[in-house]
Amino acid sequence: MKKLLLLPLFCLLLNAQDKEELLKQAQEYEKKQDYKNAMLIYKKIAENKTIEFPKEEAIAIVEKPEIKPIKKNLNTIEDKETKSTIEQILESSFDIYPYQENYFFPISYDTKSRDDRKRNETKFQLSIKKPIIHDFFGLDETFYFGYTQTSWWQLYHDSSPFRETNYKPEVFVTIPYGKKDKTALKAFKAGFLHESNGQSEEKSRSWNRIYLESFFQYENLFIVPRVWYRIKEDKNSDDNHDIQDYLGYGDVTFVYPYKEHTFKLLFRNNLKSNNNRSYGQLDWTFPFFGSKNTFGHIQLSSGYGDSLIDYNEDITRINFGISLSR
Repeated sequence: MKKLLLLPLFCLLLNAQDKEELLKQAQEYEKKQDYKNAMLIYKKIAENKTIEFPKEEAIAIVEKPEIKPIKKNLNTIEDKETKSTIEQILESSFDIYPYQENYFFPISYDTKSRDDRKRNETKFQLSIKKPIIHDFFGLDETFYFGYTQTSWWQLYHDSSPFRETNYKPEVFVTIPYGKKDKTALKAFKAGFLHESNGQSEEKSRSWNRIYLESFFQYENLFIVPRVWYRIKEDKNSDDNHDIQDYLGYGDVTFVYPYKEHTFKLLFRNNLKSNNNRSYGQLDWTFPFFGSKNTFGHIQLSSGYGDSLIDYNEDITRINFGISLSR
């Protein structure tokens, strides 16, 4: 079991001299890319209140049980930077965070029977992001590397094969916009996204996009419209040349948190009067037996683009399981 170790906190009253000291402390946190503590200090300075924050050495460490005896027996390291690097290696702490939802659906039921698969299978998704650099252009922006992998697993088939896996590495930047409670528009996001299924010959699917998102907030409701442009490929190597006829040129997501529940609706349409095609997905996450970091998850989806291999198939699917992030 992971154990969270917090060293003692100390308090400072904000007078003119203290503010200068706190400002230096905040700048030190920024250099270490510890933006959470830095922003806490800036906020309290602006509010002219008493602040509590950890000393430079008092950093929260998530420690694995198996590394405790290793750390105990290490030789004393005087150099702080070297010591920090060794602890980072032992703790596997590299500022990696959840990105999209991380879920596991033991029940993923296709409402239509198909020749190449069983109607019920298992679906799961892993998604992480890693901050790369912050405020390089002075816009308070953050560059990230993201990776999302979604798999459809024929668990209930005799040989239990993985029917399809979609891989989505991407590089993106988020830029905050506006002031608190002043504007509905909160941020922009732009990135490059590759998506492929890693299969060969006639089952191979892939495409590359650049996209732009914006984030709006109206009380508890968040609206996230996104548009994309597909980077053209050579006709001889393009294995899904008509994918935009089915997936269109963008989508919009609505997120509504209510108490301990979240409701998320994604919708896209190819915006064509002839051969109009669309896709909708509704996600509901809710408390799971009192757990603070695991949630019940129900996902309903219908339309074109359920997966890359089925981008041109109209599929309605019902999913039940758990989510580790939302």
